[in-house]
Amino acid sequence: MFDWQDLYYFTVLARTQSLSAAARELQVEHATVGRRVDALEKALGVKLVDRLPRSRPLTAQGLALAELAAGMGEMATEVMRLSRVASIELAGTVRVSCPPSIANHCIAPHVARLRAQYPQLNLVLMPSTQLAALDKGEADIALRTVRPDEDALVRRKVGMVRFGLYGSPAFKQLPAAQWTFIAYDSSRDHLPQQAWMHQLRGQRPIVFAASELITQQMAARTEVGAVVLPTLVGDHDPLLARLPTATEGPVRDIWLTVYPDIRRSPSVKVVMEFLVECIEAEAQLRR
Repeated sequence: MFDWQDLYYFTVLARTQSLSAAARELQVEHATVGRRVDALEKALGVKLVDRLPRSRPLTAQGLALAELAAGMGEMATEVMRLSRVASIELAGTVRVSCPPSIANHCIAPHVARLRAQYPQLNLVLMPSTQLAALDKGEADIALRTVRPDEDALVRRKVGMVRFGLYGSPAFKQLPAAQWTFIAYDSSRDHLPQQAWMHQLRGQRPIVFAASELITQQMAARTEVGAVVLPTLVGDHDPLLARLPTATEGPVRDIWLTVYPDIRRSPSVKVVMEFLVECIEAEAQLRR
């Protein structure tokens, strides 16, 4: 028996007529579409596409199968609608790993809304600068500011983190030549925001370093120095002011990542939609 998921991938390829277009619609790598179609051909014992250098035209057998399966997409939509209705009363635990700034300032303030809609759903938020190993079950879903390179993961770009330079209002009154700086330790010099801070400060000193962003933020409030923060954090802190800079701060993409088999869980789907809604509601994070 063939895999129905393989057939669905084939129908998308048949309709879009290119691997790249099918991959965009399915939100997977184009190689994944190719593997699915290969698996379907092997299961059926029929050649469905001609593998030309820049295209995948359907064979006569492929055209016939595409016509037979043309209604599969519509049927899948109906099944998904039925599934959604059936899973309104959700129960389960979904673990989400994400950067602390997004967890604290973007996701946590909206958890009450999620709880009101799905009272039996338990969201476990795990703020961390470390990348959770999804393949080892450390989290079900991850929000990352580094593009995931695991081929098996479903990944989607959902927003952007922007950075600015901040200091206390009193610190802002100092001549720029007298500014001191707050930073991560040198092990984080590879981060775009840390590299930007070094570019801005030139020969001016770093007087305090901390491994946690919130510690840096608290120090900046007491006039220790200037600190690079996500604008989501800095712009919302009434005790800090944006400092003028010669160049714009870096921008890092936010990637929503999950494994395909985990994504099929109704609970996980609800949480993924919730995360995207939270990010899209924040002007500082919108793409």
